[in-house]
Amino acid sequence: MKIDIDTISSIQRKVRVELPADAVSKEFLRAYESLSHRAKIKGFRPGKAPRSVLERLYGEEVKGQVLARLVEDSLGEVIRGQGLRVVSRPEVEANDLKEGKEFAFSAVVQVKPEIDAQRYLGLEVEKIQLAVEEAQVEAALRHLRETHAHLEPVEDRDTVERGDVVILDFLGLIDGKNFPGGKGENFYLEVGRGNALPQFEEALIGLKKNGEQTVNVAYPGDYFNRELAGKAAVFSVTVREIKRKVLPPLDDDFAKDRGECATLEELKQKLRARLESEVQEIQQRGLKEQLLTRALEAHPFEVPPAMVERQVRFLMERNQNRLADQGAGPRPSVEQMRREIEPHALRQVKAMLLVEKIAAIEKIEVADREILEKVEEVARAAGERGPTIREIYRREDAREDLRSQMIYDRTLDFLLEHAKVKEIAPPIDAKEKKS
Repeated sequence: MKIDIDTISSIQRKVRVELPADAVSKEFLRAYESLSHRAKIKGFRPGKAPRSVLERLYGEEVKGQVLARLVEDSLGEVIRGQGLRVVSRPEVEANDLKEGKEFAFSAVVQVKPEIDAQRYLGLEVEKIQLAVEEAQVEAALRHLRETHAHLEPVEDRDTVERGDVVILDFLGLIDGKNFPGGKGENFYLEVGRGNALPQFEEALIGLKKNGEQTVNVAYPGDYFNRELAGKAAVFSVTVREIKRKVLPPLDDDFAKDRGECATLEELKQKLRARLESEVQEIQQRGLKEQLLTRALEAHPFEVPPAMVERQVRFLMERNQNRLADQGAGPRPSVEQMRREIEPHALRQVKAMLLVEKIAAIEKIEVADREILEKVEEVARAAGERGPTIREIYRREDAREDLRSQMIYDRTLDFLLEHAKVKEIAPPIDAKEKKS
């Protein structure tokens, strides 16, 4: 086999292969021998049909199979032997294939670029000094209290007030026609909380319990659903029940029952610690994003389009699944979604390639034992889905994907350990500047 490899660009190679006549003949022989045992030809027992009959009936099909096998096998051998890091399907151009004759073909493939990674240690990043304020702790405490509130019927009045939780049926019409999202039955809504269109919530105030009532609602011109923006709707509303939210008292008993703490003060400290942990996590994510930006700026390189396209498809599928989970609502077009996603996909691929190179230089690895430990950690956290998680990671490709992600995360931690982190004060908003 004769091999010639041309460098088209940093991410493209053209492989030329010439196979000797005997290799071609051997592949034809193997193909016809296999066919003779599989083909059912009238008048002949399996394996007894003459070669001439097989050629007449299946000649073109066999020729196509032989060509595909010769290209696949020899190209795979070249890729492995030359250490080409191919990331695309080959674009093949082949000469006419004839038994007993030499066969030549060429294939253009995309490859991972060779990155000269040298300027990744000591990168400068800025860390915003963030502190958990007492007001944030109080807000977290109020939220916890809200989640443990209970509802009780309002019996001293029959009209809706702000802050009530109402159970209602409604049917909305625009120009006398139904519209998506305009109908609900036994719908729970806390009036004034902002979980529905504010104009609709305001219109409920003063309505009486039971009996069908009509309210008019004008959708704002900038409403997120363009099909409803600027339109007027007429809703028929029946308030089935009016309830009030009763909050538990904030005392040591609340801390014991809902926060697993001995005192209310201990619960506040627990909430503060959780908030501080969340702030630290946000800071770490921000620092790592800065590191990636600095590293990519210091190492410009070409990216194989095939890798970007795969990432675009992955992100689009994830977005479409997320939108499907959200139910009815406005949907961006495929073209619009692609335009928005492509820059993110490009950055993600560039970051993956650069981090992969740095990990190789620094010999950052993840052992099989660590993979198994991580799978168990994820499975335990998944609860009832644990067995499904374990089954997924029985597959080698799933374990290798996990290994790659762990190496990526570990490499970013390494870069952060060797970065120059400058702490800066948080930005002052316009209101504070004026004061």
